[in-house]
Amino acid sequence: MEAKNTDEGLRRVMGVPGLAATVVNNTIGAGIYVLPAIVSIQMGAAGILGYLFCGAMLVTIILCYMEIGSKVCASGGSYVYVETAFGPFAGFIINWLFFFGWGVLGSAALMNVLADSLAVLIPAFSNPLMRALLFFILLGTMLWVNVRGAKQSVRFLEYITIIKLVPLFGIIIFGLSYVKMNNLHWEHWPPLNTLGETVLVLFFAFAGFETSLGASGEIKNPKRTVPRGIMLGAAIVFVLYILIQIIAQGVLGAHISDFKDAPLAAVAQNIVGPVGATILLIAAIISCLGNTSGDVLGTPRLLFAGAEDGLFPKFLAKVHPRFATPYLAVITYVSLIFLFSVSGGFKTLAVLASGALLLIYLAVILAMIRLRTKKEQPAEGSFKVPGGLLIPFIAIAAIVWLLAHLSGKEILSTIIFIVIICVIYFLMKTFQKKKVVTEVADKI
Repeated sequence: MEAKNTDEGLRRVMGVPGLAATVVNNTIGAGIYVLPAIVSIQMGAAGILGYLFCGAMLVTIILCYMEIGSKVCASGGSYVYVETAFGPFAGFIINWLFFFGWGVLGSAALMNVLADSLAVLIPAFSNPLMRALLFFILLGTMLWVNVRGAKQSVRFLEYITIIKLVPLFGIIIFGLSYVKMNNLHWEHWPPLNTLGETVLVLFFAFAGFETSLGASGEIKNPKRTVPRGIMLGAAIVFVLYILIQIIAQGVLGAHISDFKDAPLAAVAQNIVGPVGATILLIAAIISCLGNTSGDVLGTPRLLFAGAEDGLFPKFLAKVHPRFATPYLAVITYVSLIFLFSVSGGFKTLAVLASGALLLIYLAVILAMIRLRTKKEQPAEGSFKVPGGLLIPFIAIAAIVWLLAHLSGKEILSTIIFIVIICVIYFLMKTFQKKKVVTEVADKI
């Protein structure tokens, strides 16, 4: 069984290295520059356990994405997986949760983090007009690159990924000699509640691989590329996070809480002096830029796929006659990011992101189970998670456990948002039915 493989007009240009690079780029953002202090303050040297638990949970989720991503080869990622398994209503909810609840608001937040970081070096970017101009130039550049073609977008992301990884590898290589082993020693197992809170923080720091699959319709040989690309990218991210935590904890020890806003900058300053902190600040800026660029590559394909299915206005499904990209979907998505970036209104809605992503993961896993239990024969060469349904059930249990650690405000905000999405869907369907009836009546 090979579900849904459309995307007429798009070119399959992304291979394993390109997909892996987008996974690394979409996952490693500005958070890695503050995460070691957050984890250490909560768990001390035992923070490494949080990474191991989080990594184990994410592996089960990633394996489910690998299976369904090798079978459903159309653009849209999480949306098209759920839509294929459960129909347009479920797909509509997931599409909105992803493109707005996770994509637009998350990218708008990153653009403001970028501007805040840049303002430390150039205070003029504290001015709202200067920030708006900065957003216009950066987002305009991303728009231009993505409209010209997925191949150019992937190459751009590969360069950004390399640039932002260099200082991190530098910290790992040169920071090893500054590590004090007694700073890595821990005696007691952390309380389960503390471990759960830490894993929740880490979970969202590791999130991002799913955005890369938004461009599934432009991935070469998805049955082979999706499993290998996701696993390679996820392995690089996991190892890098672990090593960064060890270096930061090993160098700063109990004093890491004194540098909670910039622990890696403090490590870099210990290694090469004040210039190290500046280098890490620039790296954080590049990471924000890279994350947003990856989002602009992947998420507009959800709008494109939804428009093809009649869930969004048809103009969003138009493909550029020369560059073979969903250019109107890209323009619309980038415009939304710019709007929320300059308005700042996204901050009051940002709590939606955490609950939205967990629900997206849960829906995709259920979609994978649904497609597997259908009686059609699986497509030749597609990936299948070993162990029957054991791994999907472990992934579901992990997601439910994490959902239980969300605050009441996050849960309530997510529920309200889903209710609004449902209302929009049924109003849209009612309007479409009335339009059809009117057209039929006019013909009669």
